[in-house]
Amino acid sequence: MSLTKAVKNSGNNSNDHAMNVFYEGQVLWSQIDSNQHMRHSAYADFAAQARLTMLESIGLKLSTLYKFKIGPVLFREELIYLREISMNEHIRITCELTKARPDGSRWSIRHELFRSNGVKAAVITADGAWMDTTKRKLAILPEELSQLFMKAPKSNDYTQE
Repeated sequence: MSLTKAVKNSGNNSNDHAMNVFYEGQVLWSQIDSNQHMRHSAYADFAAQARLTMLESIGLKLSTLYKFKIGPVLFREELIYLREISMNEHIRITCELTKARPDGSRWSIRHELFRSNGVKAAVITADGAWMDTTKRKLAILPEELSQLFMKAPKSNDYTQE
């Protein structure tokens, strides 16, 4: 069974990525492909879990988003594979905001996946926004939620749109 671990960021743009780890866990047999390494869709699944854990760690709870009938939507997800990840390997995933509008309505998040030996195995970049789940249209977070979102850990190369 995987273990999810959220670690709150100190609020600064530190080089210490350990502060931005939002998922740690074991790669399961069901996440392995016929070449005996982690299947491509598992990378995206782990990144999504890390993103949601990051949101919750900064106070942006999924239950609150549901109450406002708002959810995250992705426009683009890019995976760059650097090293293989095998079954039973323990991985760590960091999340950092690399770009956002001042109100947090559009954003980019970079995830870095590390093997148990500390070697970076993949980089995933997700570009997204917020969607009104009733109207099925893009939405802007209410002010109090936008302020929470903008507390997400930011990368050293963070830019504001």
